[in-house]
Amino acid sequence: MAIHANQPRALSFDAIAAQYAAARPDYPPALFEAIEEFTGRPLAGADVLDCGAGTGIATRLLRERGARVVAMEPGAGMAAELRRAESEVPLVRGEGNRLPFAVGSFDVVAYAQAWHWTDPALSVPEALRVLRPEGVLALWWNQADIRVPWVAAEEDRLAPFTRGFPTTVAELFASFPVRVAIREVTWSRRTTVEEHIRNLATHSHFAVTDPTERAELLGANRTALARLFPDGELDEPYRCGLTVVRPAATQA
Repeated sequence: MAIHANQPRALSFDAIAAQYAAARPDYPPALFEAIEEFTGRPLAGADVLDCGAGTGIATRLLRERGARVVAMEPGAGMAAELRRAESEVPLVRGEGNRLPFAVGSFDVVAYAQAWHWTDPALSVPEALRVLRPEGVLALWWNQADIRVPWVAAEEDRLAPFTRGFPTTVAELFASFPVRVAIREVTWSRRTTVEEHIRNLATHSHFAVTDPTERAELLGANRTALARLFPDGELDEPYRCGLTVVRPAATQA
């Protein structure tokens, strides 16, 4: 996975923000339980910065666990959708390479499906700067589980327009004075073929594809899935990879 800021592609979500909010999956409860296990404290009452918050999917789930969340999102369209969904959450326009917050502001800096848009040489020191002494940087991604045969076949059909992420990014922190813990959570959601196609269409590689080519690719995929799932429903399987980072001087 190439980790770098790609501003035009990162902001491509603004044009499809409403569809993103409606079609993207949530994150499983076990993910947040793992964060609490690694931090040794509940999310309830914690000050959490949700970086690259998008339309607020993780923001909502963190709040449901009792966290005090500040959402940060660079894109105007995504930020507007987040504001509609989570009107009570403080919302800051910004990005992870230059966090507009004071030293020691947060217990958790979280990136849900978003850290790959940053430059780690900048975003890691920035996250460590705004964390409190016992705080953690938590990064996670939902990844389609290609160990499931129909998902692997779909990946082949859509290649090279699909892009996966590793289950963790632990190796990218070797040059920083930090300790890293990892966890993978497997889960699935029941959805329809149409909603699955809508979800695929919200990924950046499709958002920036020529509309005719996108329609042809996704149409062919819809036809293949309709043959596999004639009742129009499927289980969408995920591997949710979590990487938790804390300063090396912090005790476990």
